Amino acid sequence: MAAVTILGLDPGSRNTGWGIVREESGVATLVDAGVIRVQSLGDMDLRLGAIFEALAGLLARHQPGEAAMEDVFVSKNPSSALKLGQARGAAMAACAVAGIRVHAYEPTVVKKSLVGVGRAEKTQVAFMVAQVLGCRKPLAADASDALAVAVCHLNQRRFKRLLGEL
Repeated sequence: MAAVTILGLDPGSRNTGWGIVREESGVATLVDAGVIRVQSLGDMDLRLGAIFEALAGLLARHQPGEAAMEDVFVSKNPSSALKLGQARGAAMAACAVAGIRVHAYEPTVVKKSLVGVGRAEKTQVAFMVAQVLGCRKPLAADASDALAVAVCHLNQRRFKRLLGEL
């Protein structure tokens, strides 16, 4: 089985979490993780441009084979949902320009993949991310969320490989 590197993303209009996970011989390891913080840039166009540029740099440096992020959830605040969608679009565009396919997962699927429960608390998900990837240091919440999506994608890839779909 060939090694694969996955970029997990947790896009936001102010903070975009990212995490790089590599799986080799069935073992997932943390390569790098962080948060792109753009809240101080002011206008949305500047923030989206900064998200795009930062991700383009990460993609060039780490050269992941695939990317994964959560699907958009319906928010009670239409303005917040629109801003989240725009941040997701900037992240997806950066991946598309780099030739990286983006896989999307429902938040409940991500949680169930790691914790076994689709309505798990963020702290439970963060704990499982740390356990799976052997993290000793605490991760920023946005980075942990991004890594959760990456690990979920690795789990889905294993399942599809078992079914002969990959």
